[in-house]
Amino acid sequence: MKLSSSLIFTSSYLGAVSGFSSLPSVSKRTVSTLVAERPFTSSQIYQYATAPEGLVNVADIWSERDVYSMEQWATQYGMQKADGVELYSEDGGSDYSLMTNSGVAAGETVIWVPSSIVINSASVEQEFGAGCLQQVEAVLIQIDEFAAMKGTATDSYYRLPLFRLMVRILAEWEKGQDSVYFPWLNSLPRQFFNGASMTKRCFECLPPYAGWLASTERTNYGHFNMALKQGYVPLNPETIMDREAVKWAYNVALTRFHEIWQPDRQKLIAPMADMLNHAAEHNCEISFDYEGNCQVTALYDIPAGSPLTISLGDPTNPTPIFAIYGFLPQDCATIFCKAMHLDKQIKELGYEFSELLIQTETGEIAPKVWDVFLYDLLQKSDPNSAQEFGMACRNDDESTKQYYLDQYYSYTLEALKEHVFGILNSADKLTMRAQSYDLETHPRVPVIVAHNQLVIQTFTMTATLLQQMG
Repeated sequence: MKLSSSLIFTSSYLGAVSGFSSLPSVSKRTVSTLVAERPFTSSQIYQYATAPEGLVNVADIWSERDVYSMEQWATQYGMQKADGVELYSEDGGSDYSLMTNSGVAAGETVIWVPSSIVINSASVEQEFGAGCLQQVEAVLIQIDEFAAMKGTATDSYYRLPLFRLMVRILAEWEKGQDSVYFPWLNSLPRQFFNGASMTKRCFECLPPYAGWLASTERTNYGHFNMALKQGYVPLNPETIMDREAVKWAYNVALTRFHEIWQPDRQKLIAPMADMLNHAAEHNCEISFDYEGNCQVTALYDIPAGSPLTISLGDPTNPTPIFAIYGFLPQDCATIFCKAMHLDKQIKELGYEFSELLIQTETGEIAPKVWDVFLYDLLQKSDPNSAQEFGMACRNDDESTKQYYLDQYYSYTLEALKEHVFGILNSADKLTMRAQSYDLETHPRVPVIVAHNQLVIQTFTMTATLLQQMG
């Protein structure tokens, strides 16, 4: 990695770190100690955090994102980037990403972020104590158990590392400009378009699969909010009761973390590295070493003028990305077949949603979609045949599968037609409903409509293909 001398980071602090699991908590005291060991002071760091005064105003969606002050702040703390790597925006400052102006070679380090400013879920236990977190864990388990009885369980307990990130962000936010992370907080978006930010009326405009995923994020946020209000986490009561701040912190944690599983499960956010956007054919990857330092590496030669991108999810199924991150990937080649009503059959066959796809450019249906619809038909009409066909699917017995597919071809075709035309009719009505909303009060309408239109365009091609089959 070619770095200017002003960006070279001394490793005296990092050398003292014995292992990732024993990282010091990244508190203001810890980072202030680090600052004192360098030729700059905390007052010099905060010269970059000039506006707004006090707390970051998360309720003002029009607040300017001060990303360039964040970049200078991160550099002061040891963040390094390859020559020619720059922040840029294509929409006037609402969204930012990274690009290379001079090109990057395969294997080259694009961004390096020291562990001293990486926010990790493990450090929260060190800062706030295991006791309060154990109490919160118990609350989340109770919430999940109660939600399961109502049919709205989201595994909030399993998402405890995400909860810890949210708490850490709130703890830094309530410090205002006294937080070492103020420049980073002030660089973040104030408005989100994902499921956690949607309302009931938004969900009413989405097809079942997208609606389920989006509402799950909203429900999970609600569970975290309930757990937070039990008072076990040492945050100011004003912070806990600030609905906008809590939702903002949840969304920041949800949309910017990177998860690792070794030496133990943690979610981490690395300032500056979190500016990378998504692409199906991404050209970079993020990794963390055992000391907690973040490294962004080029996967192959990247020409000058190219965006630097990572993968935020399965490129064959863009709907989870839509629900979690609030945008619809424009380069997705497939979408889920939307057969949510056959979830039981899908699980019994051992299939995954990522296998039950429709091509967005042609409308072609994946073979396993045919399997699921036939299996459902056989369960209703001939349980013995359903059992034999299901076993063939699970054991990859292609000859037996093909026998049943040939025997029941016309029935399976009709079932698929009914499903596809039903989705088309529903998506069209849902889109018209969304378009009737006022954008001032429902700013997420455009991304909802974009999602529905992708479904309509794809399923229209599928309907044409099915009609041609008989």
